[in-house]
Amino acid sequence: MDYKETLLLPKTSFPMRGNLPQNEPKRYQKWFSQNVYERMKENRRGNDKFNLHDGPPYANGHIHIGHALNKVLKDIINKYYYFQGFDIRYVPGWDCHGLPIEQQVEKKIGREKKETLPKTKIRELCREHAAKFIEIQKEEFKSLGIIGDWENPYKTMDFEFEADIYKALSEIAKKGLLIERSKPVFWCMHDKTALAEAEVEYEDKEDYSIYVAFPLSKEANKALGTKSAKIIIWTTTPWTLPANMGIALNPETPYVLTSDNFIVAKPLYERLKEEGVVNGEIVKEFDPKELEGLKAVNPLNNRLSVILLGEHVTMDGGTGCVHTAPGHGEEDYRVWRAYGYEEILQPVDDEGKYSPIIVKEGLLPENFVGMHIFEANEKILEILGENLIKASKFTHSYPHCWRCHNPVIFRATKQFFIVMDKEYEGDTLRNKALKEIQNVEFTPPSGKNRLSTMVSNRPDWCVSRQRDWGVPIAFFRDKTTGELLIDDEIIEHIYNIFKVKGADAWYDMSIEELLPESKKSLAPNLEKVNDILDVWFDSGSTWFAVLKSGRYDAGEYPASMYLEGSDQHRGWFQSSLLVSTAVENRAPYKSILTHGFTVDEKGEKMSKSKGNVVAPSEVAKKFGTEILRLWVATSDYSGDIKLGENILKQVAEQYRKIRNTIRFLLANVNDLEEIKLDNPSMIDKWILSRTKEVFDEVVYLFGKYDFSKAFNILNNFIVTELSAIYLDVCKDRLYCEPLNSPKRRNSQSTMAIILKEMLPLLAPVLTYTMDEAVEHAPKVIKEDARDIFDFIYTPLAAVENPIDEDILEIRRRFYEIVDKLKKEKVIKDTLELAIETNYDKLLVDEMAEFFNVSMICDNIEGETLDEFHVGDEQFVVKVKKSPLHKCPRCWRYLSKEENELCERCQKALNG
Repeated sequence: MDYKETLLLPKTSFPMRGNLPQNEPKRYQKWFSQNVYERMKENRRGNDKFNLHDGPPYANGHIHIGHALNKVLKDIINKYYYFQGFDIRYVPGWDCHGLPIEQQVEKKIGREKKETLPKTKIRELCREHAAKFIEIQKEEFKSLGIIGDWENPYKTMDFEFEADIYKALSEIAKKGLLIERSKPVFWCMHDKTALAEAEVEYEDKEDYSIYVAFPLSKEANKALGTKSAKIIIWTTTPWTLPANMGIALNPETPYVLTSDNFIVAKPLYERLKEEGVVNGEIVKEFDPKELEGLKAVNPLNNRLSVILLGEHVTMDGGTGCVHTAPGHGEEDYRVWRAYGYEEILQPVDDEGKYSPIIVKEGLLPENFVGMHIFEANEKILEILGENLIKASKFTHSYPHCWRCHNPVIFRATKQFFIVMDKEYEGDTLRNKALKEIQNVEFTPPSGKNRLSTMVSNRPDWCVSRQRDWGVPIAFFRDKTTGELLIDDEIIEHIYNIFKVKGADAWYDMSIEELLPESKKSLAPNLEKVNDILDVWFDSGSTWFAVLKSGRYDAGEYPASMYLEGSDQHRGWFQSSLLVSTAVENRAPYKSILTHGFTVDEKGEKMSKSKGNVVAPSEVAKKFGTEILRLWVATSDYSGDIKLGENILKQVAEQYRKIRNTIRFLLANVNDLEEIKLDNPSMIDKWILSRTKEVFDEVVYLFGKYDFSKAFNILNNFIVTELSAIYLDVCKDRLYCEPLNSPKRRNSQSTMAIILKEMLPLLAPVLTYTMDEAVEHAPKVIKEDARDIFDFIYTPLAAVENPIDEDILEIRRRFYEIVDKLKKEKVIKDTLELAIETNYDKLLVDEMAEFFNVSMICDNIEGETLDEFHVGDEQFVVKVKKSPLHKCPRCWRYLSKEENELCERCQKALNG
């Protein structure tokens, strides 16, 4: 007889295969068409709050794998808090202004045409470009299952948003923190604009390394008791020598004069002698303070060069005598200003060419006017003649523009700065920002020191740019005095105009039209500032425009979390901190989480030229976005994160195991109508106890954002304990026991309890799969829930574990023997075996099921296949073949006769 029809086999409509690439888009579309995000807010209204403030991606181009990593990680954290019962808020947003978009427009229409168009037309084209890519990127993010307020995202180019950016700047200006001055800043010669530090990246560049002798003036020679001494400077930028105004020495280091009349720092003398820069012996050692304020002569143009003392002069290279051109160096500028000097030389124009200043100031011959500085290097070396002591070329890491990837220079121009060290309201912006960092929680913790170091060392923030597409620095300047007019009434008037007409009004309207009625008489004596704001100021103001304006349902200020790549310590985290601290005296975030960057499987940077770029859309088409999301959750994001075909295959295998476990649980609770534990078995108690331990640990780690460790623990539990032991052990009672036997119903209830909490536990990462599971779940699991978003995670009740580590160790050793017996083809199935033992803990009901053998007794006939001792050798575990016959229904070797049912199965059939 075929007994299969008598078994209570599992049933579920939840498919074994997810067919994710085909099915995910339909489910995501359903979420968005039903506006699940609004329902999520409604479900948790009034609960504890969590809001993650979105760092705006740039509205240009398609999303890449780094975008996907970032947005998925945000989505996982948002959903973690949601399924833990929090009232969450997440408003996605975009940075819309800035050079890359302007460059794309220029590329499209041509530079010549761009220069003939009115500024407002260029801005209109830029706005259209940004709007187009916002829609493209929005759909690409939604296709990853990212849930948020996509119906009302923030865009920095919206009129009211532009007004708020201007308002934030105005608040800073009112406190006296916005100043205008000439100061060296990073300058892109290709794009003809100032750059912020965060807009500079470093690439290799070949440059000259030159040693140049500057003769001392008569007064300096006299002070030193010499006649023709020369200070040797070292530089890698010969083109800055025409703008030399000083030579800096370290005040705490002794300097020496050599017999060939050269001056260098004493600690560097031996190395310089080895390299042939100096050849003479030391004839004199002296304190550099003896030369302070005296002069040397620039051999390039015979202009005098002041000898200064500066702590920035190091002994890790060069000569210890630093060529100082305050128009072309941040530290040069600082030491120059520290001595009270105002005038600086800066003879380079916007395109990196020498301007007529070189002739006016006698810096270089007339034929250098209009010559690009990099082309001038060799000609400058020729002019130096015998004062060029040594010249060579070398390759080093040099600053480049991150937009156009061309080399940049330091160049003093008149710019607007937010000052870091001016006292206001009892302290400086730098000190206030550093104090605020101490109140912020960082993941990983090293981020705190990193951001603190950057804020401690950063120069004043250059916030002006010489471009078209951005929020204008909308202040008037007095034509007579050159002073900015910072007036509350005027600011408020312009703010209200921008709210209605956008920042384009600054260019469309006359000065008189932009002034309030009471101030219109000032118009003839005013001029507009034409610079725009650094785009980092835009994004640094998002807390002001999104969290404080009331226009967005984005949660409270300060935000619970900011989350971006680790490069944003020098970018968005810092700009947001400075704007918020300047305006509100506090950080805009309670916590910061940073992640690393995506690399290929070999750990190499992804690039189109290498052909190792992994596009999110390709992963979704081949594997499904669930696999991409699981990759994010199982990766240690604190460093670089590897991604490639083989890694995705491994993640897909993990997903398969999780999906199959969910499917098995669903299938085996299909006929359960009520979750009720009525004297549960030892095995049920064991798995409930272990599940609580694991789930509690996973929730704790999720709360620490340590998803990779949490998933490692969870996967291990699912594979080795829940699936390999409990679910396997329970098959017999689920399939073979009578429908309503207490043993079967208790195990089903146990599975239902685990499944009900596993769904919201996994939902932050595998939202699609858990939602699909709910759709196929029996009522006992989903109750009145419409979908996964109606679930909330509830910690499992504590259950005492009746199975101790001794039993688990014996089971592990037993299965080592089983593996050997199977390899030797002694057995095919553990049910063929019986265990004979004198160990009391094994001689209890259910232990045979737990070991998945047919019986455990203290005395069994037959041959011993293997054995081992436990408990200080006093207990023995003997592995034998069962002396009974295989039951044709349950396959356990408990039947007295061949082809006869065992006693349990006979009772089950008899009812």
